[in-house]
Amino acid sequence: MYRILIVEDEPGAASALCDAIMRYGTEHSEQFQVGWMRNTIDLDEPAFDLIFMDIDLGVENGMDAAREIREFDRSTPIIFVTNLAQYAIQGYEVNALDFIVKPFTYGSFSLRMDRAMEVLRRREGRSISIQTRDGLRIFPASSLVRVWMHGHDVNYGLSDGSAEAVRGSLRETEIMLGGTPFLKISSGCIINMAHVRGVRDSAITLSDGSVCYISRANKRRCLEEISRYLGGGGA
Repeated sequence: MYRILIVEDEPGAASALCDAIMRYGTEHSEQFQVGWMRNTIDLDEPAFDLIFMDIDLGVENGMDAAREIREFDRSTPIIFVTNLAQYAIQGYEVNALDFIVKPFTYGSFSLRMDRAMEVLRRREGRSISIQTRDGLRIFPASSLVRVWMHGHDVNYGLSDGSAEAVRGSLRETEIMLGGTPFLKISSGCIINMAHVRGVRDSAITLSDGSVCYISRANKRRCLEEISRYLGGGGA
């Protein structure tokens, strides 16, 4: 299932876009979970695979919002949906994947969605490479369960029960994992939401049997992100 966020301040426009996404899913046998926000003011670190962003959001400019997203997420594809075609050239500044000009036809949308799906499918096979004390190790991002700090080491816990420790910072790792279903739950821990097996208050049980704890300051945001990822969200 792919998680898609629509950022659009007009309910009618958001509904039309959601309908197009779901129609595309039906025609191409793809499953989409669609979320909708009127703006990005309350958006921290989105756990989405694709973002459709209006530029004229009323309380904010979508281009500025995209620049803020790129400060912590460099890779999630962004498609601008707008009647302000003059902004198209600025899309390169935020590495926008494409533009859809309002009012759009389903045919126009479908062509852009084809391109977006190509990008998402390529990223499914994404690998992570880290320089360990024994040399370079490469593994699928999907096999990474959690990342945590211990002293000055960043520890990578894998689904086969092994772990690798490398010198570095969690912030560097967070940037490297941008655009994947990883969530920073405290100053010293990042989890893979695909490996969440249980949530009880601030305790998160992962597929390897480990239990990680959400910091008090991050609790509400993290629980919302996990709920959205696991299917609690919607348009």
